[in-house]
Amino acid sequence: MPSNMYIVFRLLLSAFVGGAIGIEREANRRPAGLRTHILVSVGSTLIMMVSLYAMPASADPSRIAAQVVSGIGFLGAGTIIITGNIVKGLTTAASLWVCAGIGLAIGSGYYVAGLVTAAIVLISLVALSKFEKNILRGANKLINIRAEDRAGLLGEIGTVFGIYDISIRNIEIDDAKEDKGYIDIKFFIRRPLHIDTKALYDSILGVKSVKTMSFDDESD
Repeated sequence: MPSNMYIVFRLLLSAFVGGAIGIEREANRRPAGLRTHILVSVGSTLIMMVSLYAMPASADPSRIAAQVVSGIGFLGAGTIIITGNIVKGLTTAASLWVCAGIGLAIGSGYYVAGLVTAAIVLISLVALSKFEKNILRGANKLINIRAEDRAGLLGEIGTVFGIYDISIRNIEIDDAKEDKGYIDIKFFIRRPLHIDTKALYDSILGVKSVKTMSFDDESD
């Protein structure tokens, strides 16, 4: 049994590491942020210490800890959002899962592994985010358009997309709740990596009946 000082140290270290990962998620406005990651990490650390030091000597300490790995999946599933053919929240779900692993490592006194893993996670979330978004799949976008419901509207918008070499992957259309006679159109598109976004924006707004337009990244 470690001393009380080491117990507190492990819990605080786990909270710090989980919080660092949670801050990155919070900054990107993800469903699970600072508090959620701290709770997952600290809870896993506590469960690991209970498994190691509070159970009878004849008990298998891995059995309780193993439930963390499987159980965290339910929490991670709650962060995943499916919109049309776009899935968001997978990275946040993965960060929660790895936070649980980091908590287990710190709870068992495996500090180096826990800290190195946390460093790798932060590098993946922060440093590799721009690379992934701009190089690997930065071309994927969601464009939201509100316009008057009229014949030929989709064709005219499609023509503008064609000018900018944009391909449409999927379209969703709903009646605008606030504006009678208007519709909300979601275009799931793939565009060239280097494109004049302002020019595209102005071109779409130049289409007759279009009221508003906005971009959303397909990041998670």
